Amino acid sequence: MRAVIYEGAGGPEVITIGEVPKPEVRPEHIRVRVHAAGVNRADLIQRRGHYAAPSGWPADIPGLEYAGEVEAVRPGVTQWRVGDRVMGLVGGGAQAEFVAVHQNEALPIPAGLSYEEAAAIPEVFLTAYDALATRGRLQARERVLIHAAGSGLGTAASQIAKQLGATVIGTSRSSDKLARALIYGLDTGIDTSRTPFRDALGEPVDVVLDVLGGPALADNLAILAPRGRLVLLGFLAGSQADVDLGPVLRKRLEVIGTVMRTRGLEERIPLVREFGSRMLPLFEPRFGQPAVLRPVLERTYPMTQLADAHRVLEGNATFGKVVVTW
Repeated sequence: MRAVIYEGAGGPEVITIGEVPKPEVRPEHIRVRVHAAGVNRADLIQRRGHYAAPSGWPADIPGLEYAGEVEAVRPGVTQWRVGDRVMGLVGGGAQAEFVAVHQNEALPIPAGLSYEEAAAIPEVFLTAYDALATRGRLQARERVLIHAAGSGLGTAASQIAKQLGATVIGTSRSSDKLARALIYGLDTGIDTSRTPFRDALGEPVDVVLDVLGGPALADNLAILAPRGRLVLLGFLAGSQADVDLGPVLRKRLEVIGTVMRTRGLEERIPLVREFGSRMLPLFEPRFGQPAVLRPVLERTYPMTQLADAHRVLEGNATFGKVVVTW
């Protein structure tokens, strides 16, 4: 089969398409013919040589999410048949013509969605749901601040937070992205190219969803209400911080770190099951009304132009997700 391979660590020029063996299908697993795959910042970091795939996943084939159709099943598979449309989150290997996954890790593609739209769902929506509902314990009538509100994760998190009944505030360095995010659940946008979010916020928030990291830590702690929760998902602005931890004690704050890629089946399967039951139906129109949750697809590229997709994502000009197709 064809697959994306990084020929060493470096820029987009190290991306190639090569021939590799099809993945084996173990008991209780399925093999999926991939039609579309999401592109994530983790792919960029792995390409630079800083984010190796976890044990059990292809070390040389990137890709954390896929959408396709079941091509093969093994004994013990009860949920899927050959030809079923599925999507899912993996630890690596999604940017290949085939990927093998445990049957309980896959989700059905909602009716009416294309493979490209489906590939824009797993990474950001599962991550956002886990961060907000499970780790952050976001409740109705609470206030949440979502950094990088125009990103794939930001647009997914805004929609989920709104569905949970929260007031949603988002940050971005682009006023255009903030304006576009208003239709995806954002109540208030803060343009951090003009005003620091700490100064513009006003009232404290109960939950902060952060991908910025160290440089934003002090301000994140300052804007949290007593017993607030900071859920840390990344370090786009850096991982180092010199910060006064006094607010953590005075306000009984929680700083919660989380990452999806390194989780084993014992964690992934319950999350997929809960998301599938609680959130997945909201991607389908009901009773003549539009779907509550929508994948936000910025651009689609052929897999042979993956290097261009990397360059666009690195340029930080995208709104929502970038997807590649075979």
